[in-house]
Amino acid sequence: MASNMPGFILRNCTAWVDRISKLGQIGDVTLPVPQAKVEEMRNAGMVMPIEVSLGYEKLEAGIKMPGLDPQVLKLFGLAPGIETPLMITGATVDEDGTTHSAVANLRGFIKQADPGNWKPGEMAENDYQFSVRYYKLEIDGNPIFEMDAFDVKIGGVSQNAGIRNAMLLE
Repeated sequence: MASNMPGFILRNCTAWVDRISKLGQIGDVTLPVPQAKVEEMRNAGMVMPIEVSLGYEKLEAGIKMPGLDPQVLKLFGLAPGIETPLMITGATVDEDGTTHSAVANLRGFIKQADPGNWKPGEMAENDYQFSVRYYKLEIDGNPIFEMDAFDVKIGGVSQNAGIRNAMLLE
């Protein structure tokens, strides 16, 4: 019998930056937010405008750390073509006790390394913003999103296969 209790509640998470574990060092994580790029259109004969999807907006991610981590700071400003892997793992637990794994794999580059405000007696928060070139989110090993500059897959299914076929790419 299916449970009616809330499920997939995030209980904890961590990150690997350039394949190095940051367990206990990450304050918070912002995963990419998939968003359709839309334009409003009202053509002849239409009585109201509609929005049409013209692809997707760029992807960004971020992590906040309470310490000045030299390994992460040195990843800012790397030469063009060098991408940094970022993996975020989360444990979600249903109210019935079932535990699930959420894994986000990203590649891109650090576009901002903000050391925050320094004040004696208070912890500074370092804010790193990533320009994301590749994003894959899986829950319990099942693909949810997989996105790069050339295709978007939802649940493992390409959303652009017809367009790619029309352009003789597949």
